Amino acid sequence: MKQAALDRWIKILGVAGALAFASTVQAARPHTRDAPVADRAAASAAAEFQAHQVAMRRANAAVVGIETMAVEDARSIENLGRERQGSGVLINADGLVLTIGYLILEADHVDLVLADSKRVPARVVAYDLATGFGLVQALAPLGLLPAPLGVSAAVASDEPLMVASGGGDAELSLARMVSRRPYSGFWEYHIDSALFTAPAHEHHSGAGLFNADGELLGIGSLVVRDAGGRSAPALLGNMFVPVDLLKPILAELTARGASQGSTRAWLGINCVEDEGRVRVLRLTADGPAGDAGLRPADTIVAVDGVAVADLASFYKTLWQGEGADRDVTIDVLRGVGQQPLRLQVHAIDRMRTLSRPAGI
Repeated sequence: MKQAALDRWIKILGVAGALAFASTVQAARPHTRDAPVADRAAASAAAEFQAHQVAMRRANAAVVGIETMAVEDARSIENLGRERQGSGVLINADGLVLTIGYLILEADHVDLVLADSKRVPARVVAYDLATGFGLVQALAPLGLLPAPLGVSAAVASDEPLMVASGGGDAELSLARMVSRRPYSGFWEYHIDSALFTAPAHEHHSGAGLFNADGELLGIGSLVVRDAGGRSAPALLGNMFVPVDLLKPILAELTARGASQGSTRAWLGINCVEDEGRVRVLRLTADGPAGDAGLRPADTIVAVDGVAVADLASFYKTLWQGEGADRDVTIDVLRGVGQQPLRLQVHAIDRMRTLSRPAGI
């Protein structure tokens, strides 16, 4: 099924390429002297299409399934479950697979699932809180060629893109980028350059986003309803974490299991933006914010004396302080009367709260 989808995608790409060269050939043919120009253009188009075919098939083959089991006492089980399934993309010849971090968060057992249903054990190499990426290392040869890393910042809105997932949920679909913008997640997460595509790819977790040259552009994270942006009409799509965020920290991830950016203050709080304010949805059990007395429905108006009106400003203000393990002053409004309160929260390093398997 996935192979048939790939063939259809390549056919679409071929039609697009043919249309791009059609005007050149048509314009040149009526003039005999220009026939060699048209022939060269046609030959160039054919060669380019052939190269795209090879690149796309290689990219498709580099996507594998990932199945994980979290440790028994993992806090993440409450939200993510203990057993998790998704995808990853082979990015080097040594068996390093890039995926989305929540699939391997607090995992002590990881299997890679290949196209022929063969299972290869893997170990967790890195979980990066700052970007959301995860890395796992195959413990046996995969027999696959890695996908090259592309340039996420160079993606144009009119170019065809391919989204590919692997394993038992293998699926391939055509997509286009509808927006590139900052993204703030309710779980104390923010990146400045997320990629948003449409239509939505169902099996998005860890799926690969590729261009027509078979280059990896991003790793699937979420299904969103506002892929076009808040000011645009509702549009179901996906958010991808761009690979441009990976390149500067890849060596650091493989060496120490996380980037330095992941060492930052954490409150254990889930929030949403509500009419220009930050409202608390829920608190992590035994987390710093709950221990300090914050409550669901509180409105956060300032952090360390700096006013915040959205998740991005809330997170960035929280993270700019020195050190992860420190006291933070949170100003809130509470209740029907919006009573102002000032609370002292002792923030901690989130990475230190995670249950860790051997090797990370």
